Amino acid sequence: MCLAVPMLVERIDGEMAQVRLGDVTRDIAMTLAPEAKVGDYVLVHAGFAIEVVDREYAEETLRLLEQLEGPVYQ
Repeated sequence: MCLAVPMLVERIDGEMAQVRLGDVTRDIAMTLAPEAKVGDYVLVHAGFAIEVVDREYAEETLRLLEQLEGPVYQ
């Protein structure tokens, strides 16, 4: 099973971006979601943004994930 996690785009530099989830930041590739902008939520899987999602969807998904096993990133 694969899991993509919504993360907030904080900075974009060419085809790479810095994204955040809570206190965790990651550098990811944006080649699969080039339309994403700073401030957007993207689904992140295996180091790639694979889709832009709206804020409501992202926040609800993160709430549900936290209910399953605690914080998404520990």
